Amino acid sequence: MLFFALGLGSYAVVELGFLGTWSAELRWAFVARIALLLMAVPGLISLGRPLDLLRAGLSDAGRQRLDAVLDGRVFRFLGNAMFATIFVAAIFCVFLTPLAGVLRTSPAIGEALGLVSLVVGLLLVVPLMALTGIHTSTFLAVEFLLAFVELVIDSIPGILLRLNDTVVDGVAAATDAGWWPNPLHDQHLAGDLLWFIAEVADVPILIILLVRWGRRDRVEAAGYDALSDEEHDALVQAHLRGERTAEA
Repeated sequence: MLFFALGLGSYAVVELGFLGTWSAELRWAFVARIALLLMAVPGLISLGRPLDLLRAGLSDAGRQRLDAVLDGRVFRFLGNAMFATIFVAAIFCVFLTPLAGVLRTSPAIGEALGLVSLVVGLLLVVPLMALTGIHTSTFLAVEFLLAFVELVIDSIPGILLRLNDTVVDGVAAATDAGWWPNPLHDQHLAGDLLWFIAEVADVPILIILLVRWGRRDRVEAAGYDALSDEEHDALVQAHLRGERTAEA
């Protein structure tokens, strides 16, 4: 139900609603549409546990192939929160170039961007939510701390778009209607929305990292509890020998 109501429902609202309808004419609608399809909609789809749904519909051989993909290096790399944030920030930097105007005003490219943005977002979000016990707790702690730095990185494209007093995509106003924002005001609205969406969308990533950290910590604690007294003593001695070697 969550997969259809929140996931596919949110995709339909973005693509068939105001943002999708006026994406080619309004910069802020185009920016909000791409940002939501890239960051928000994939997260809502992931709440419906698409990997579990896919696994339930596959044969035994299909599930084995799926598990092999999930255990692969590519999936683990995509499930790194640091990569996801930096990659999204790089995509947002396109809005600061004339290429944004070409992408927005081209009917064919504009339509394709909706699906492409969703697929890219899923490739980033689904691995992030699926991988809960792959990395050590130390790695997750570093990843969590760097995620706070990346909160600033994500906001930079939106801030630059908001503060720029030159229309960066070079596209003139689409209409002379009185309620329509002029190109510069339209660009400033796009920057405000991009800044807001990027900051809000990073909060679930921090929550996911906290969940992953907590689960990994419980797994490691259970592993230590399962050790016998002899194994525990051997582990302590090995740790002490390592510290003495480092001091030497």
